[in-house]
Amino acid sequence: MNQGTYPLAASMINQINRLDQISNNLANVNTSGFKQDGLTETTFNYYLQRAQTEDFTPTKISTITNNIPKIDAKYIDSEVGPITSTGNKLDFALEQPDTFFKLQDKNGDIVYTRDGAFKVLDGFLVDSNGNNILNADNEAIEINDNVREQIGVTQIPFSNLEKVGSNNFKLKDDTELAIYDNNDGLIIEGAIEKSNVNSVTAMVELIDAHRRFDQSQKAIKTIDEMNGTVIDKIGSNTN
Repeated sequence: MNQGTYPLAASMINQINRLDQISNNLANVNTSGFKQDGLTETTFNYYLQRAQTEDFTPTKISTITNNIPKIDAKYIDSEVGPITSTGNKLDFALEQPDTFFKLQDKNGDIVYTRDGAFKVLDGFLVDSNGNNILNADNEAIEINDNVREQIGVTQIPFSNLEKVGSNNFKLKDDTELAIYDNNDGLIIEGAIEKSNVNSVTAMVELIDAHRRFDQSQKAIKTIDEMNGTVIDKIGSNTN
C-alpha cells in the first residue's frame, strides 16, 4: 500500500468521528442545559516518544505512521448557555458554570445535570424524565412553598465528569465534589439555561468535516489511479 494512504485513511476516520460528535451537538441545540462535546486531534508522535522512553525502538512502520492524525481526546465544553427567563416557578438556572443539580435516576444512582426544567410528579419535584430532584441530603423534594430553598446544588469540575445519556453526568472521582449547605445566590428561579451549542458554528464545523472527508477520499482515489497507471506501464515494459 502507498504510504500516503495511511494518514489519509486515518483522517477520514477522524472526520467520521467529528461528524458524529457535531451531529449530536446539533440534535441537542434545543435541549435545556446541554453541554456540547468537542474533539482534539494529534498524531502518534506522543505515543512513539513515550515508547522510546520505555526502551522500545519504533519499527520502520512506526516511523512512517508517526504523523498519522489521531483523535486524542473528547471533552465537554463547560461554557454557560444563554439563560432565558420563563416565568415558570418550577424552572431553575444555575449561575456558576461548575455547579449542578442532583437527581436520582431509575437505577437509584445519583447523577448531575444543569437542566433545571422541573415539574411535579406524585407530589415530588422531578426532571423531564420523572427522576427525583434531590436536596443537599440526597432526599427527594416534596412540593411545598419552599421548593427553591430545598434544591441541592453541588460544585464539580467538568474534568471529573462524564456524560450519561445526552444531558446528565456521573462522577469519575467521588472526592472531587463539593456540596453546598444551601443554594443562596446559586439558583435563578423562573429561568432556564439553554444549550451552549451555537447552531451556526456547528453547521460550519459540519461542512468542514464533510469537506475534509471528501478531500482525503479524493486523494486516496488519485493515489490508487496513479498506482494503477504505474503498474500498467511496468507491465507493458516487461512485455
